[in-house]
Amino acid sequence: MKSREIHNVAVIGAGTMGHGIAQVAAQAGASVILNDVSPEFIAKGLERIQANLEGGIQRGKLTAGDRDQVLSRVAGEESFETAVADVDLVIEATPEKEDLKRDLFEKLGRLTPAETILASNTSSLGVARVTDPAGRPAKCVGMHFFNPPHIMKLLEVIRTDRTSEDTLRSVDEIAERMGKQVIRVKDFPGFATSRLGVTLGVEAMRMLEEGVASAEDIDKAMELGYKHPMGPLRLTDLVGLDVRLAILEHLERELGDRFKPPEILRKAVKQGKLGKKTGEGFYSWT
Repeated sequence: MKSREIHNVAVIGAGTMGHGIAQVAAQAGASVILNDVSPEFIAKGLERIQANLEGGIQRGKLTAGDRDQVLSRVAGEESFETAVADVDLVIEATPEKEDLKRDLFEKLGRLTPAETILASNTSSLGVARVTDPAGRPAKCVGMHFFNPPHIMKLLEVIRTDRTSEDTLRSVDEIAERMGKQVIRVKDFPGFATSRLGVTLGVEAMRMLEEGVASAEDIDKAMELGYKHPMGPLRLTDLVGLDVRLAILEHLERELGDRFKPPEILRKAVKQGKLGKKTGEGFYSWT
């Protein structure tokens, strides 16, 4: 069976991940609708897309013509119903809260055409569990992008026991147009990347907590010794300490004490030190 080609995409959530996902979808030639809970969030997301594109021009990766074409294919839409009414693919990029995502997919099941593919950008929650309320398991899939989506090449595609091969082929096709390299993983807590990433991050936090070395030197050890492009503590700042904490709490519930969050992380989140987005985490970003 020929896979469904994706021409129209709705992205739900214009924040850290959502605006970047909308950008790469538009760069892949799709018409994109960006939706969020407030017009201010949508406007900010569109501004960040433009800023990303301007940065690409400055680095010689894009031309002004490329920028204009991408921007012409992205539109903000305040109405959730209107945003998802007639699209080939919906990608949700909302906060990592299971109840929020389940409510969202229940609405998507009612408001989108039966053939629309419904994807979650969750980094750790069970894809089948959050998408089940949509009532179309064959059309549901995980599409886990990496931050920043317009730079990072990896796309982790999570298939549930009931995701159809036709759906997976359609996702592979749009991923190729986005310039992504796909890995396919089973719908299991933390998938592949989150489990590996938080394991390294947790050990780095424990080392910092124990005074083994500074955040800078711990990160430098991985960057220079293991050729990681960014150390685990700086990466945690970029992802968000609150996001990392939520993932760890979920994995601790599902897989046990090996994913117990370090106290240094809980304390930082409680103090509002969430990383780059608040100006301070393990590093100062002011």
